[in-house]
Amino acid sequence: QVQLVESGGGSVQAGGSLRLSCAASGYSYFMGWFRQAPGKEREGVAVFYIAGGRTLYADSVKGRFTISQDNVKLKNMLYLEMNSLKPEDTAMYYCAASGTSRIAGGRWMDEHEYTYWGQGTQVTVSS
Repeated sequence: QVQLVESGGGSVQAGGSLRLSCAASGYSYFMGWFRQAPGKEREGVAVFYIAGGRTLYADSVKGRFTISQDNVKLKNMLYLEMNSLKPEDTAMYYCAASGTSRIAGGRWMDEHEYTYWGQGTQVTVSS
């Protein structure tokens, strides 16, 4: 069982920056950030394959968001640095972790591949 706790959300104006953090109580091979805007389905934003040191980004955030991972005081930390924020980035952001060591290529952004979820942190970008 992996517990995930997100922090760092808030309200910013367009063009601003935010950094999201996720503290995980255990190790997972894959961790990622997903988001869900009102009236829309949850979508993958960025994923980190921790065991392989590889990342994957949604096209909509490439060049603006950076996912990273670190170990701090026995906690597995996942971060999402968000720059040049746009109003369309407004959503609830969730940290997720896989329960398995493998996720097939092409499915890294599939929310169904992730077993553990945080409670979410709200990001609001005003124009």
